[in-house]
Amino acid sequence: MSAHRYENPLKVKLAQGAAVLGMSVRMVRTGDIARIARASGHDFLFIDTQHAIFGLESIHAIAQTAIAIGVSPLVRVRGIGDPDVSLMLDNGVQGIIYPDIDTPEQAARAVEICKFPPLGRRAMSGGYMMVDFEGLPPGQIIPMLNAATLVGVMIETPEGLENVEKIAAVPGVDVIHVGTNDLLVNMGLTGQFDAPEILSAQARVNRACAANGIIAGCGGNRSVERQAAAIRGGARFLTTQTDVAFLSGAAGAWVQDLRRAGA
Repeated sequence: MSAHRYENPLKVKLAQGAAVLGMSVRMVRTGDIARIARASGHDFLFIDTQHAIFGLESIHAIAQTAIAIGVSPLVRVRGIGDPDVSLMLDNGVQGIIYPDIDTPEQAARAVEICKFPPLGRRAMSGGYMMVDFEGLPPGQIIPMLNAATLVGVMIETPEGLENVEKIAAVPGVDVIHVGTNDLLVNMGLTGQFDAPEILSAQARVNRACAANGIIAGCGGNRSVERQAAAIRGGARFLTTQTDVAFLSGAAGAWVQDLRRAGA
């Protein structure tokens, strides 16, 4: 990779109008998951530190492999106050997804943490592995890293949905990702993935994103048919399934087939 052309391939694909697919990572702690993601056609990893326990060195190792093979490593952090965001971004993570964003002020804070001035207040480091630690001048490296860093915010409550138009207008937000499962729970519609209210919510997010030139996402909606419908409706940032679900689903299907065959 040339230091002078450092890019986030996920942002490049999104800029080209493509829909991108991410694998949620909750179990695997090595860079092997990036290779599995690439082989299975995924564009990015959604490393979930909100719901799983990861050490920073494990995230670093996964990010190193992912970047090298063209799979974008993103991390869903614990919340807007997660203290490790800039550290992860300095060491290979290409984007941060913030859960439970309810207000434009929270979204602005997310951008402030992830971006260097003039967009944010992220601190400079003495060197970056993404450019092989080449000593590039700040005037060159800051715009490059700002452009490559993806900032995503999640809508998971009725309050966040009510403010989505204002959130979408916050400069520096790249993706608004609907946390379908949690939003349904918070709407009192637990598990009702085809309820008119959740379909309307996703459509509202899609419209808000389109009006502001950013990307709508859909997560927590674990059905091929519903995910395909979300893409047709305008969402272009999709999380497919967790590594746990892929493993247990494939293992269960294999054993069931074997039992049916007479084992």
